[in-house]
Amino acid sequence: MKKIILLFTFLCFADAYAQLFPTLGSQRAGISTAQFLKIGVGGRATAMGDAFVAVSNDVSALYWNPAGIVQTEKDQAIFSHNEWLVDIKHEFFGAIYHFSSNDAVGVSFTALHMDDMKVTTEFMPFGTGEYFSFGDIALAVTYARKMTDQFSFGGTVRYIEETLDVLKMRGFMIDLGTYYWTGLGSTRFAVTITNFGGELRPKGSVKLIDGSDKSDWQAFSPPTMFRIGFAMEPFQDEINRITTSIQLNHPSDNSENVSTGVEYSWREIVLIRAGYKINVDEQDFSVGIGLNIPTSIAEVTVDYSYSNFERLGSAHRISLILGL
Repeated sequence: MKKIILLFTFLCFADAYAQLFPTLGSQRAGISTAQFLKIGVGGRATAMGDAFVAVSNDVSALYWNPAGIVQTEKDQAIFSHNEWLVDIKHEFFGAIYHFSSNDAVGVSFTALHMDDMKVTTEFMPFGTGEYFSFGDIALAVTYARKMTDQFSFGGTVRYIEETLDVLKMRGFMIDLGTYYWTGLGSTRFAVTITNFGGELRPKGSVKLIDGSDKSDWQAFSPPTMFRIGFAMEPFQDEINRITTSIQLNHPSDNSENVSTGVEYSWREIVLIRAGYKINVDEQDFSVGIGLNIPTSIAEVTVDYSYSNFERLGSAHRISLILGL
């Protein structure tokens, strides 16, 4: 009970802090590319308000914290579909395999896609009859190792490609993550840095309205993100479990913000989740539910999340995890 009261007090203070002090860092908005890499993965993590780097104990850790893939002993695969904003679709596939109880490797694939859009010009604002496409993909390989019973480390190498009609932008990025059990009950904290790499520049040539060609494009930095999170179980017995998490996010292209999340589990079969983001201009709360279904072949987990956006609408994610 004391832990719950302390956590509630901290969340109230953090919310008051966000109200009293101005949002710092918003002037950095719009300075990086490959924004699809910032879209959260999995119904479980996103239902908890993205406060997941210190929880990361399933295959979705491939996105959130590479060190987390050794926090589960199971080999797993995840399929995640996201009905994102303004008719954009976001897909994620990943799988992890354990060489031993201390070593695991994983692969993942991310895709963002949408319907083709009309080509418009100053003289034909309703369309020229032609269409263009936009899409992003990312391929990643992850390795993690338990250095001790309490400390784990992981890393990811990711290839990304953005396509806008005839223009393509390619590059490599890395993620680094740590996971540490403090030894005080179930408390643990994690630190990650994701999407770290060099500047990216589009390649290709387009014809302008005056007939000239343009092939020289500005370079942009990737959307590097630093996160530090803390998680614990304030209550747990043979039937019920409550997991709480709080996370500080420092993006390179926007303001610092705080994510909070909670998960209630009944017999590790039915799971109910909620999250809230502090100091974020658009997104605020999220909720979700999960269901674990043991079968003779594999353990099947289905997760759903709803994320609310104040002006843009909402996002719906559903993910399926298969564990062996």
